[in-house]
Amino acid sequence: MIVLVMIDGLRPDALAKINCPNLKSVQARGSSTLNARSVMPSITLPCHMSMFHSVPPTRHGITTNTHTPMARPLPGLIEVLHAAGKKCAFIHNWEPLRNLNQPEKLALSFFRDNGQSFDGDQKNTEEAVRFLPEIGADFAFVYLGSVDIAGHVFGWMADGYLEAAERADTALGVLLNGLPGNTTFIIHADHGGHDRNHGEDIPEDMTIPWMAVGPNIRQNYTIQAPVSLLSDAPTIARMLGVTPDPQWEGEVVAEIFV
Repeated sequence: MIVLVMIDGLRPDALAKINCPNLKSVQARGSSTLNARSVMPSITLPCHMSMFHSVPPTRHGITTNTHTPMARPLPGLIEVLHAAGKKCAFIHNWEPLRNLNQPEKLALSFFRDNGQSFDGDQKNTEEAVRFLPEIGADFAFVYLGSVDIAGHVFGWMADGYLEAAERADTALGVLLNGLPGNTTFIIHADHGGHDRNHGEDIPEDMTIPWMAVGPNIRQNYTIQAPVSLLSDAPTIARMLGVTPDPQWEGEVVAEIFV
């Protein structure tokens, strides 16, 4: 099983300021970079559309957190995996993410509006541990939204933001410890932030952490090649032995594989 974990709004420099044993463990046991790139505009829905369709916002056309149908539709990761017979699941706490895939392509869709709750992310990872092995998921997307919310409330890198990042690390630990040992994880942010906002073409907003750990992933390895949100779909397709859609523009992060 491949699990893509999104920690919305997590800046890479926050890792040096918080107690995050699970993220540090992933770095030690897997491959990582603290210099991956978001897309412009570095806003949540455009970022996720780029992750799942491996094209920039200039191609998919989503430039705000309001979804509009693509003028030139192309298959996303979920459609490609579904066509290959793979079971896919979404577990999230931000409802607009329902628009990342076409209807009737998910084996499980779990949404709970708890991103602003102190323990909302952890409750959702507990549900992931309960549901994903039960349905035999091949791919799962688990979204943790509270760090981004804390950034908007307290400001990026403020104490309240860093505390939310620590809670997200605890929620991540539920997945790492609760899912089968042969699970491969990709863990990253969609964007960073500055002051109480994000969306600009500046390092604070555009630089994100990106990590992978699991069987056949190089250990304690720092990724050298450029990595962006467009890398997710082709890299996950390769992990599952599925041919990527020819319209995808991202590159596989090939150097992470043993």
